[in-house]
Amino acid sequence: MSNQSKRIVLVSTDTDFVQDTRTAFAASEKIELVVVAKNINELRGEIQDAECGAVIVDMDASKLDEIESLQRVIRRLEGKAPVVVVTKEFDAAAVRILVQLHVSDFLVKPLTTADLVRSCIRALQGPGKEENSEAQIYSFMPVAGGVGCTTIAIETAFQLHNSATRAASTCVVDLNFQHGACAEYLDLEPRFDITEIENRPERLDRQLLDVMLSKHESGLCVLAAPTRPTEMRTFNTDLVIRVLDLVSAYFDNVVIDMPRTWFPWTETILLGSNKLYLVTEMTVPCLRQTQRLIQAIYDTAQKQVKPMVIVNRFEQRMFENGIKLADVESVLGDHFVGGISNNYRLVRSAVDQGVPLHEIEPDANVITDLRKIILPEEAIVTKKKKPLFSLGSLRRKAG
Repeated sequence: MSNQSKRIVLVSTDTDFVQDTRTAFAASEKIELVVVAKNINELRGEIQDAECGAVIVDMDASKLDEIESLQRVIRRLEGKAPVVVVTKEFDAAAVRILVQLHVSDFLVKPLTTADLVRSCIRALQGPGKEENSEAQIYSFMPVAGGVGCTTIAIETAFQLHNSATRAASTCVVDLNFQHGACAEYLDLEPRFDITEIENRPERLDRQLLDVMLSKHESGLCVLAAPTRPTEMRTFNTDLVIRVLDLVSAYFDNVVIDMPRTWFPWTETILLGSNKLYLVTEMTVPCLRQTQRLIQAIYDTAQKQVKPMVIVNRFEQRMFENGIKLADVESVLGDHFVGGISNNYRLVRSAVDQGVPLHEIEPDANVITDLRKIILPEEAIVTKKKKPLFSLGSLRRKAG
């Protein structure tokens, strides 16, 4: 790491925040913090003159003039230094703009200095290392009720958790606060007490998160709140962002089970996901609704998110009336990434026992179908490793 890459420039007029940041970086002998006590609108060439490795910009992302100043700063940097944005005012429009500007990260005040330091270190490491250290976020959204979205999300989490190529810490986040069932599907107690942090999201830190996680014997973690079916529960975007930001900082894989209902924070989840899967079924109403949902996502996320469609309980009906594979492909186009076989007996048995599918039948068609979608490289390897017959074995038998 060069001397330039060790230097971080902080642009802020918030004296308390500056002092906290100085204290946070004071313990590091490898990083030098340079403070520019100006509003982002007042900057001229201070950042370029500092020849830094990363920039922290403390700004109001709800103000158009400050956004325009941020654009100028990023343009002048010419990709030589990543930018971490810290802001107090935050909404879906701000998220969209910051994503479009390709900032390295954005954090919401009040924040812990640990989160800020961790974000800056990732930024200093650069995109090559960041790819391996950033959490991969897989979001699953049901097109209709009862399509099996929770089952697919949970099994995906186990496949990632036990993957030969991506095995790492994995957490399932159940955002269906009214009817969520992730914890119950694994016979776990939901421990996420949202009321404790609802009005003070900043209270959620690593220690409190650990208390609120439900932990499966396999090591898989689940963040789920006790369901309250009589309440239409929603929470502000800041709370949801705080939760997911913290989970992403401590887990390598994050699998999100989303509700059907569109909330103010839904767009934020869509934009923040590495992969977004819509789960549907092989019926005419479901496929039509899938088309509408795809269009709604494009209208909202401005083509920044490409939803991928999984057709659950997929059946190939060659000689029967009804929907066929060609019909699905015609309706969904390249959004269709695969079907999951209809294996009601296995899924029902797993749910009733509170265990993952693979614990009952490791090589079930449902599991192999999903692996081809989620981990296609491993599906190919597995297929090559386990041939029914090999040419060599046949020759030995013939001899």
